[in-house]
Amino acid sequence: MSIQSRTWVLCLAALGLSACQHVPLPPMGESAAEAARPVRDMNAKELKAEMSAGVRAPSAPVSMIEPLIEKRDTLVATGYAVISVQKHSNPAQQRLLAIRASKLDAYRALTEQVYGQYLDATTTVADMTVMSDTFRAKVEGVIYGAVLVSISPVGEDTYETSLSLDSAVVNDLRLLYLGQLASKQRARRAQ
Repeated sequence: MSIQSRTWVLCLAALGLSACQHVPLPPMGESAAEAARPVRDMNAKELKAEMSAGVRAPSAPVSMIEPLIEKRDTLVATGYAVISVQKHSNPAQQRLLAIRASKLDAYRALTEQVYGQYLDATTTVADMTVMSDTFRAKVEGVIYGAVLVSISPVGEDTYETSLSLDSAVVNDLRLLYLGQLASKQRARRAQ
């Protein structure tokens, strides 16, 4: 395996694209003694330092137990809208309205993930029989920093929109929301 190929394998391992716990690296023209030497597990900093210094990679598996690069989790939300139910006589305008509706549905789904849902449920029971069961759901919040991942047709009459939101932004949004709740509560107490 060439040095460029070996570097590519290490880069893939460093990016966490391998689903394996260990990335086996074949020997690069080493003697049997060099190939048999024990290889210690390297943390992310040591691996990055060796790669940037041009040091030859170890010939045995590199441990993938410790994350090599900090991964940033993202929330992903998908929204859907049907084209034919959009209220317009022009088919092209119906498609545009469906795209807009699917995007709003994706924002609603993202808001649910960030802030949760407010549920109001009422059940009426008489003579040990459920007479009525009513559910209401409400979502409220502010979303900023969402990235539009895709807008694509699904089937012949539906659009699908996907949005993603970085976890750092999610934490900022939640802190902002909690701050607003606290200020509203202080204002109510002052009255």
